[in-house]
Amino acid sequence: MLSRERIRNIAIVAHVDHGKTTLVDHMLRQGGVFRSNETLVERVMDSGDLEREKGITILAKNTSISYDNHLINIIDTPGHADFGGEVERGLRLVDGVLLLVDAAEGPLPQTRFVLQKALELNLKTVLVINKVDRADARPKEVLDAVYSLYIDLGANDEQIEFPVLYAIARQGLAFNKLDDERKNLLPLFEAILKNIPPPNVSDDAELSQMLVANLDYDDYVGRLAVGRIHAGRFYVNKPLCVMRADGSLQNGKISKLYGFSGLKRVEIEDAGPGEIVCIAGMDAISIGDTLSSPDNPTALQRIRVDEPTMKMVFRVNDSPLAGREGKYVTSRNLRERLYREAYKNVALRVEDSESPDAFIVYGRGELQFSVILETMRREGYELMASNPEPVLREIEGKIWEPMELVFCDIPEASMGAVTERLGLRKAQLIHMQPQGSDRTRVQYRIPSRGLVGFRSEFLSLTRGEGILSSQSDGYELWMGAIPRRQNGAIVSDRQGKTVPYALFSVQERGQLFVGPGIEVYEGMVVGEHAHSTELNVNPCREKKLTNIRAAGRDENVILTPPREMTLEKILEWISEDELVEITPKTLRIRKRLLEVNARHRAERDRKRES
Repeated sequence: MLSRERIRNIAIVAHVDHGKTTLVDHMLRQGGVFRSNETLVERVMDSGDLEREKGITILAKNTSISYDNHLINIIDTPGHADFGGEVERGLRLVDGVLLLVDAAEGPLPQTRFVLQKALELNLKTVLVINKVDRADARPKEVLDAVYSLYIDLGANDEQIEFPVLYAIARQGLAFNKLDDERKNLLPLFEAILKNIPPPNVSDDAELSQMLVANLDYDDYVGRLAVGRIHAGRFYVNKPLCVMRADGSLQNGKISKLYGFSGLKRVEIEDAGPGEIVCIAGMDAISIGDTLSSPDNPTALQRIRVDEPTMKMVFRVNDSPLAGREGKYVTSRNLRERLYREAYKNVALRVEDSESPDAFIVYGRGELQFSVILETMRREGYELMASNPEPVLREIEGKIWEPMELVFCDIPEASMGAVTERLGLRKAQLIHMQPQGSDRTRVQYRIPSRGLVGFRSEFLSLTRGEGILSSQSDGYELWMGAIPRRQNGAIVSDRQGKTVPYALFSVQERGQLFVGPGIEVYEGMVVGEHAHSTELNVNPCREKKLTNIRAAGRDENVILTPPREMTLEKILEWISEDELVEITPKTLRIRKRLLEVNARHRAERDRKRES
C-alpha cells in the first residue's frame, strides 16, 4: 500500500488533435514502462479499432508511470465534444490536470469546456503549450489567450497562478522557457510532482469509500469496478456494500484487487487512499455508485454529467432485405445492447418508445451516435436509425431548443460562403478575428439542429482547409424552421439488381450512391437528385433486345463512380422522412414509407394539415 504523499493523479485534457495521446506515449516511454527492445506503436492509448481508424480518442483510459519514487496515475481523455461525458467522468479520479493547448490554434471550444469542469472541481492545473515547433506557432499570444480564458471562467487568484511549460509532444520534449535546452520530459515530470497535490482523501480509519468511475470486464473474474479509493484500506476478501442511486444497498466482498502498472493491470494484495484500482466481486454495480463499509455505509457525491442535447431512434430492421447479414436482429437483442451501452456510458441515455421495436437514444452529437452504430455493426447487429434531432424543452408553455457555440477557422476567400450558409441555419455572428496568413477565426451561436448536416458542407465550402468545432451553450427559444438538405433523393421504385444500362440514364439526373449489380428495393435511396424534388426511377431496367439491326453503333455505357457514403456522412445527409439501414456488411438509405403511393398520400395529408 502506497503512502498518500507518493501518489499523483492527473488527467490530460485538451481540444481534439492538440497532442494529448502523443504526449502520453512519450511519458510512458521516458517513464520506463517499455523495455528497450520492445516494439512500440504510436498512440498506444488509442487501443480500440475505431480509435485507431479515426485517429481520435473515444474512451478515457488510465495508465501509470513511476518517477522519483512516486506513482503518477494518468487519465488520457477524449478531445471531441461528443465524448465530453468521458472527460467529466475522468476528472472525478484526479487531483489535477495537464491542460494542453496548441501553440498555433490556441484555446478552442473543448479547451474551454474541460477547463471549466476542472475549475468547478477546484483541480490544480499545469498548462502545457504544445507544438511550439510549428511554423505558425505563436506561444506568447496563446498564453495571453489562456489567461483571458481563466479570467472569463471566473478563476480565483490561486487557480490563475498556474505553472507554464512548453512542449513538442511528438519528439518527447518539454521545457520551462522557450530558450531553454530541449532534452526530454523531465521538466514536465518535475512540474507534476511540484504542483499537483497528493490525493485529498479522508483520514477516518473506520471509513471505507470508493466512487465507481468506470466499468470493465474480465473473462475470468467478471465485472470490474474502476475508481479511486477515497478512504480506508482495501484488500482481498474485504466485505463492502454497493450504495446505488435509488438508495438501496447490496453486500459483497472483494474477490480480486488490481492496480495499474504502465499499460497493464496487475494483481495486488491491498491498496490505500488515493490509489486508482480495479475491484472484482461486485456484479450489480453502476458508474456513480459508492463502495463503502457495510457497518458504516457513507455515500460519495455521484458523478453528474451535462444533459444530452440530441436524440435518435434506433429500430429493428424491417426492410425487404432484413435478416440476411446480421447475427442479432430482434428487438430483444437491440434493447439489451443499447441498455448495456447506457450502463457504462454516463453521457448516454436510452428509453423505450411507444413501439416495441424502436428505442430512443439520447446523446451529445452525430459522432457519438455514429461510433455506437459502427461498434454495433461490427458486433453483428442489424438495425435502422433515424436522423439526429434536438432534445427540446417546454418551459412555461414555450418550446426551447439546445444551442451550440461554433468556432470556425477558415480562409478569407471562403468567409462569404460560410457566413451565408450559417445565416440560413439561424446562426448569429458573435466574434471575428483575423489570424494572419489570409485566415480568419469567427464565432457563431447556432441551434444544435442547424449543425446537423453542415460539417460536410463546410468542408466543401472551404475546400477542405477549414476547421470547425463546437460546444454546447445552453437553451434558447425555438428559432423557427431551418432548411435542411437542398437536394432531393433518387429513389428506386422496385426490387431487383441495378443494371449499368439503367444507371447510365439515371446518373444524368444527379449523383449515384450505388454501382451496378447492387440489390435494391422499392423505397431505397440510390442517389442524390440535382433538384430539390424526389425522383422515382427504375435502376433495374435492362435494354430491350430486338432482331432489328441498328444503323448506328450502340451508345457506350460509361458510369461515373458512385459517391462513397460513410455512416457519418449518411447521418448528416438523411432527412426526417428517411432512415439508414445498418448491417454488418452494408449501409443503405431508405424512405420511412417504402411504397411510392404511400409517400404521395402522406405528403398530400401533410399539406392539407398545414
